[in-house]
Amino acid sequence: MKKLEDYVISIPNFPKPGIVFRDVTSILQDPDGLQLSIHEMLKLLEGVECDVITGTEARGFLFGMPIAYGKHKAFIPIRKKGKLPRATVRKEFTLEYGTDVIEIHKDAIFPGQRVVLVDDLLATGGTAKAAAELIESLGGIVVKMIFVMELEGLEGRKLLEGYDVDSCIKYQGK
Repeated sequence: MKKLEDYVISIPNFPKPGIVFRDVTSILQDPDGLQLSIHEMLKLLEGVECDVITGTEARGFLFGMPIAYGKHKAFIPIRKKGKLPRATVRKEFTLEYGTDVIEIHKDAIFPGQRVVLVDDLLATGGTAKAAAELIESLGGIVVKMIFVMELEGLEGRKLLEGYDVDSCIKYQGK
């Protein structure tokens, strides 16, 4: 039986020399890989009590939705600036080369709700940290963060210290 990492295609020297790009879309394009990824992520949530599942745009949606469905929970999207139609709260955060802004509807999370954050990749941790701060600004409690893949060499867990963080696949490099 294949392991989840067997479905990941690694592309050397992309987007620049010295980088090995781990392509999550190769998991999605294989029915067995897709099913295994959701199964493995659901296993990371065994014993975790939550009220809602959130996912960050865009690949967090791809994995978060089936997890929410499987756990019979609501799914709350965390989107890039200007994509949500109702009143939002927003958080600007630092990227490797610049900044970005994410938003969540003001009425999406209620005080005391236990929230799981889902995304495809934990790299530097900036997006996940900003998403957690948005959730907390609405009174939510981030009970777990789960990722398909983690690039341990970028030390994203350091930025997420204090949160319960888990990933299905861990790569030592960047």
